[in-house]
Amino acid sequence: MSAEVAEVQAFLDENGDGGLGRIVLNRPRALNSLTHGMITALRATLDDWAADGRVRAVVLTGAGERGLCAGADIRAMHDDAKAGGAGTRAFFRDEYRLNALIADYPKPYVAVMDGITMGGGVGLSAHGAVRIVTERSVVAMPETRIGLVPDVGGSRLLAHAPGELGTHLGLTSASMGPGDALLCGFADHYVPSARLPELLDALAGSADPTAAVAAHAEPAPPAELAARREWIDACYAADTVEEIVERLLNSGVPDAKEAAGLVLGNSPTAVKVTLAALRRARTLPSLKAVLDQEYRISCAALDGHDLVEGIRAQVVDKDRNPQWSPRTLAEVTEADVARFLAPREDDELGLA
Repeated sequence: MSAEVAEVQAFLDENGDGGLGRIVLNRPRALNSLTHGMITALRATLDDWAADGRVRAVVLTGAGERGLCAGADIRAMHDDAKAGGAGTRAFFRDEYRLNALIADYPKPYVAVMDGITMGGGVGLSAHGAVRIVTERSVVAMPETRIGLVPDVGGSRLLAHAPGELGTHLGLTSASMGPGDALLCGFADHYVPSARLPELLDALAGSADPTAAVAAHAEPAPPAELAARREWIDACYAADTVEEIVERLLNSGVPDAKEAAGLVLGNSPTAVKVTLAALRRARTLPSLKAVLDQEYRISCAALDGHDLVEGIRAQVVDKDRNPQWSPRTLAEVTEADVARFLAPREDDELGLA
């Protein structure tokens, strides 16, 4: 079976008695950023292929050479948020339900995280059964930079990264190379990009996708974060963002001081909500429960100031000078944070 729309290509690469379901995100000029239509097309394809006996496994790739997916189309999100946000809330609902489907998919789901893979791109890949990075992979949950909080199940991945690495990545919006993505639990295998065509051919003819990937995998480059664990774990174990920043600044480590500057440059509200969300995500029993929490947080962000302002500064006007409100960490109260985490009357995602 095949289905095709302008922004998502889906086809069956048949070989013998079965084949590989190929999904290609097809907005290369926009780094394959996600529209609501793409989310709908992906869901329909995966639902169809789950029941199609000819499909042995599914593989996700991105068109072009720059990346798998840079996340949601945040310019469209900016415009919709200014108009009330109804379209973006519907996008979140369908996107997070798709993330949950991928995590529970009944057939092997292989994601090739070649190049830039951020935000919503992580949601489409890092919950899959087999997750591949290459030397070109740049993996991140950069939401605090635009006044949002890590979502698409990313807060669960960050919360369960070794030590406090996930807290560091979430608060700073820092990126991971391939070694760090493996270390932090966002990926499983390293395959050089030059071997990807050969790998895709092998997947189409193999009844065991995991074995096919393992046969093409190579040792990954070193994880840069591994050498920073001592100061990261010590500084980010603090109970508040203010104390985390103080520990970073007083650690005597240049990289830690740089991290403090990144935290202080991001939305004060977003970083405080992120810390609370990650600590709660460690205790929640499932990805679905975390997605329910993320839906509440993302909808609350839509109702606030910083999301529109952050996207304006980074993407629309590109002045890189967001005017956050509140402007400082000290001005963000516990009650402000609690509002993001509170259940939404008559508007819960309801996955868990």
